[in-house]
Amino acid sequence: MANLVIVESPAKAATIKGYLGSNYKVIASKGHIRDLPKSSMGVDIEHGFEPRYINIRGKGDVIAQLKKEAKNATKVYLATDPDREGEAISWHLAYTLGIPADKACRITFNEITKTAVKDAVKHPRAIDMGLVNSQQARRILDRIVGYELSPFLWKNVKSGLSAGRVQSVATRAICEREEEIRAFCPREYWTLNCILQTQNGERLAAQCSMRPATESEANEVLIKTENGVFRVKTVKTAQKKRQPAPPFITSTLQQEASKKLGFQPQHTMRIAQELYEGVSLGHELGGVQGLITYMRTDSTRIADSASSAARAYITAEYGKAYVPEKPNTFRTKNNIQDAHEAIRPSDMTLTPEVVKGKLTPDQYRLYRLIWERFLASQMTPVVYDTTTIEADCAGYVFRIGGYTVKSRGYSIIYDNHDKEEIEADGSLSAGKLPPVKVGDILTSTEMTADRHETEPPSRYNDATIIRYLEESGIGRPSTYTTIITTIIGRAYVKRVGKNLVPTKLGEVTTRLMKDSFPEIVDDRFTAQLEGKLDSIEQGDATMQGVLTDFYGEFEKMLAKAKSTVKPENVPMEESNVICEKCGSKMVYKTGKFGRFLACPNFPACRNTIAVDKDGNPQEKKPPEAPKKAGFVCEVCGADMVIRQGKYGEFYACSNYPTCKFTKQMIKEIGVPCPKCGAKVVVRRSRDRKVFYSCERYPDCDYSTWDMPVAEKCPTCGGTLVYKKSKKRVVCTSPDCEYSREAEMKVIE
Repeated sequence: MANLVIVESPAKAATIKGYLGSNYKVIASKGHIRDLPKSSMGVDIEHGFEPRYINIRGKGDVIAQLKKEAKNATKVYLATDPDREGEAISWHLAYTLGIPADKACRITFNEITKTAVKDAVKHPRAIDMGLVNSQQARRILDRIVGYELSPFLWKNVKSGLSAGRVQSVATRAICEREEEIRAFCPREYWTLNCILQTQNGERLAAQCSMRPATESEANEVLIKTENGVFRVKTVKTAQKKRQPAPPFITSTLQQEASKKLGFQPQHTMRIAQELYEGVSLGHELGGVQGLITYMRTDSTRIADSASSAARAYITAEYGKAYVPEKPNTFRTKNNIQDAHEAIRPSDMTLTPEVVKGKLTPDQYRLYRLIWERFLASQMTPVVYDTTTIEADCAGYVFRIGGYTVKSRGYSIIYDNHDKEEIEADGSLSAGKLPPVKVGDILTSTEMTADRHETEPPSRYNDATIIRYLEESGIGRPSTYTTIITTIIGRAYVKRVGKNLVPTKLGEVTTRLMKDSFPEIVDDRFTAQLEGKLDSIEQGDATMQGVLTDFYGEFEKMLAKAKSTVKPENVPMEESNVICEKCGSKMVYKTGKFGRFLACPNFPACRNTIAVDKDGNPQEKKPPEAPKKAGFVCEVCGADMVIRQGKYGEFYACSNYPTCKFTKQMIKEIGVPCPKCGAKVVVRRSRDRKVFYSCERYPDCDYSTWDMPVAEKCPTCGGTLVYKKSKKRVVCTSPDCEYSREAEMKVIE
């Protein structure tokens, strides 16, 4: 009998299977198999907050298969992700399969490589109940807040609302930022710039250290200095270093991917998950390989072996001058979960350019970002030679600054916006300054005064709200993405371009929460609660103790709010669009299929307008003239055109309705027929269902309901097809079990 390894992801299972050989069978639980019920709270508050778990609906077949395989296995290994959530999944699996909690059945690895996986199998351990109880406490806390607070919001704000513990803090921050922007009053200020000239005719750009508040003050300085003598007071030279940024953790990866790649956090994490679980690189590169370490982490620590590999690569590619004397290490916060490393490449020999042809464009871009950030973190700093000159005229000080790059250091591979940062520091500008000494006289050749206004604080976007949550100690690496998607999904916040803006509903709800449940939306309280969850993990606190302390105060706040708070109406969000039927200003509403504009006079006027993702009305485009197909009708000889029907595009005679001849449009999918090598095309059955067959039909009888894929099976070389309903690529060879998760656009 074979050993059984259970992971949570089918893609991860496919990768690991190739490493362990025929004595191991690897299957996936497809995430959690047990959870609190959706129809009730599922927590017995009166008896120590005992949770009541049930099998998740729809997981019956998976659980039956797991039990069958576990019964026939010599040994069972639980290899879910190396964090609290993964530990909890393993605990539920052990319970369901009847594995004692103290049995050494749990294995973890920070990277999915052959070496890491084989080493993990050699060192199984018991399930860590500290991690499990920490996850349970978080789940129960969120369930209590959601189930007891949501009905209160239904009654006092709007039916169907849902409250979240950490999400409420994020919404409050976004609402308060919007209040700051509304209350902001711009303040005028002026900058005075001049071009100074040395006795040798060399020009220097200078700026006055004083910033006048009014135009009259600026003009006064101009009058006094315009034809004055500028005498050099000080000349300072210095050397500045800019250290490389640490390798990515979850929050910084999401922030940098948002800024540099334009990825939203959920997209970043989905692509990172694919890179972690494994990508098919072909036989020449070792088959399916995990390219990065685990992507849910808040630790900047890296393994000694990874540091050594990076230093060797830097030496070989860039020279010893770019390798620091000692490996770079980075300070970490006290409240991190240091169970695993920072996010880094798992194999330094698999450079972005080596694997580029095997990755999707987004996979390549994110892998390259991770690769370059990690490599740069192990390189020498950027070194600048700076010069700062101060010249005095009529009692006013003008500053001149310049810098030159002495050593490029890590910036040779990773652009960290050093130029902008150093120029913002001390009014420096790129370039070497001409030789000037104290006492030299400079003359002014040009003097200008420019008016400015102070800017309001910027709205939060994905990157800045994640940074705020991280710096405040709110949430953990696995929760940042969920927080953002939840507050948008619940219509507390909306996207306007790249910014996050509160809705009227979000503002009303936040105001009520701040008045009645100040601790729930308080940064410090929420961060302290996160610290208590960490204490449970470390064994310094108990799950029941933390829950009891929280619930005692929460129950008092809820009871007081129920007796004092009065229902509040949410004002409708008006638009500038006028209803074509009754002339009223249309309002934004949210329905089953998202936001739309509706007439406020409903039901008397039922006019609605669809809007795009930014809330702008979508204009109806006039129908386009049909395109010519490029051949003539077989019946009457008229030109054939391309028309759009219920089941997609088709060829039709332009002489319709006199001639009703039509012809099915054959689409090629760019895949050769596995039987004869001809082209595979899209066809429709009599009941209009899409299938795929050889263009030489009926001479070649190849056909399939699932869309064939161009690549060959990495295991057996057979034909791969994409199963749309399961979102999986599978091998059609009867003796091959190759399968992986995928999301592809189906050609129909």
